[in-house]
Amino acid sequence: EPWMDEKIGDVLVEKRRPILLEDDQHYELITVKRRNEGVVSRGHLLGRDILVKNYSQLKAGDFVISKRQVVHGATGIVPPALDRAIVSNEYLTAVDGKRLLTEFLTIVACLPAMRRNFFLSSYGVDIEKLFFDDIDWMKRGITLPGVQEQRRIAQFFQSIDQLIALHQRQHDKLFTLKKSWLQKMFPQPGTLIPEIRFKGFSEAWEERSLGEMASFFKGKGLSKSEIDPAAKEPCIHYGQLFTEYSEVISTVISRAKGGDNLFRSIANDVLMPTSDVTPRGLAKASAINESGVIIGGDIMVIRADKKLLLGSFLSRFIRHMEAQILQMVSGSTVFHLYSSSMERFRIKYPSMSEQQKICSHFLALDKVILKHAAQLKKLQEIKFACLNKMIV
Repeated sequence: EPWMDEKIGDVLVEKRRPILLEDDQHYELITVKRRNEGVVSRGHLLGRDILVKNYSQLKAGDFVISKRQVVHGATGIVPPALDRAIVSNEYLTAVDGKRLLTEFLTIVACLPAMRRNFFLSSYGVDIEKLFFDDIDWMKRGITLPGVQEQRRIAQFFQSIDQLIALHQRQHDKLFTLKKSWLQKMFPQPGTLIPEIRFKGFSEAWEERSLGEMASFFKGKGLSKSEIDPAAKEPCIHYGQLFTEYSEVISTVISRAKGGDNLFRSIANDVLMPTSDVTPRGLAKASAINESGVIIGGDIMVIRADKKLLLGSFLSRFIRHMEAQILQMVSGSTVFHLYSSSMERFRIKYPSMSEQQKICSHFLALDKVILKHAAQLKKLQEIKFACLNKMIV
């Protein structure tokens, strides 16, 4: 059957369940996260500690809109765990109606057309302080199938979301495991022996300043016109160290026009950004095992003695020592990390054979993490494609 154009106010069933707050009873309050990340608890309070008393109760399956954050995607459906939680009158609550189901509305609320309607029905000057005019929003249009088709569509997307959540949990667990191993397979401050080691290794690690073991260089700035997908020479520019690469750069994804005045990598180099608007970004280090790659500006190149340090070991050690790196960062608005500081940075390192064993271990783990990341991306692409083709 064809979908029908409706006014939101004609099909939406708004619901308030006013509640009288008792001083000695605990109540669970909720908040609706931005970017359509759902309804979550923000803790419990005694009735006497809730100063504004105009609250109503929620039930599982209610659709909730945060009137102060709706332009940022603060909408969602109440999960079973938050049944009987309470909200103030700064939230709009809707329930299933004869022509519109909340589980279908939850899907539509994520789409660009409805996000635009939320924006058009909000007023104010500051984007962070816009307030939602729900009466105006109710006058706007929505295109709907019958409720049976709404339910089938919602069930379909719920199954995709469950798969995405499963892979996200696995991905997060692997990241947690990696973080734990980094803590235990590198020595803690004040010691030269890590908590966990591979069989056959027992000697204490050595410690030296990085300047004794490496030379330091700077990349050369690349203009937008020089970064050319059709060019032959591989290149790495500053922003990619934050967004594209982790501890090891396995595939260089950009190309640039060559030139004699440009700086090129050799295998085993370690790259670090030298400036950022947040200091934490400067603790990122990435090893590159490919020679001849053009290195852009605002990138520090650490070229370690290959007989002493593997680049992939050094990049992981630097990331592991983030707290110490941040103490060397200077600046207030834009933060900087200078090679003179990194030259004084103390490196703890084992034999080359133990470094290789450690790096192989983390490389295998990274491959599993990347596999889950690729599966997540694929599922999200499938969901996006289905949203475009299944929703009018």
